[in-house]
Amino acid sequence: MKKFKDLPGHSRVWIYQSNRVLSNDEISTIESRGRSFIENWSAHGADLNGALEVIYKQFIVLALDEQVASATGCSIDKSVHFFQQLGNDFNVDLFNRLLIAYRVDDSIELLPMSDFQDQLANGKFTENTQVFNNLVTTLDEFRNQWEVAVKDSWHKQLLPTNV
Repeated sequence: MKKFKDLPGHSRVWIYQSNRVLSNDEISTIESRGRSFIENWSAHGADLNGALEVIYKQFIVLALDEQVASATGCSIDKSVHFFQQLGNDFNVDLFNRLLIAYRVDDSIELLPMSDFQDQLANGKFTENTQVFNNLVTTLDEFRNQWEVAVKDSWHKQLLPTNV
């Protein structure tokens, strides 16, 4: 299976954030299943050139070089089904977009968006708190704009208005 380093920066990415840290055994199985999924992933009969990596034991990232072949509705549906199955098999939620991931020293923490916003309002978090912007859409964005300060991400809309 290809790695992200083998794909061009314009490759499309989808980030699935787990609601908990994955074990090494789970990661190994997810990566193995990911290899099988990508080997069989196609769009209208054309093989798709993709890669899957588990990052920080909490994010499963799928990348696709769309210059080789573009994703279609059906191929995207297949990938969503693949991640739904992973979630079911490992009892993790990979689809809760209201959980904000942020860095505290060397660990990654999660909070519901409303609680994260409260922490910004009461000053526990600042515009410089490091967050994970799971809305990036390309591999270049993933490499350069995924782990950023609140002020440099969509998360800035959660800042109190007086900041």
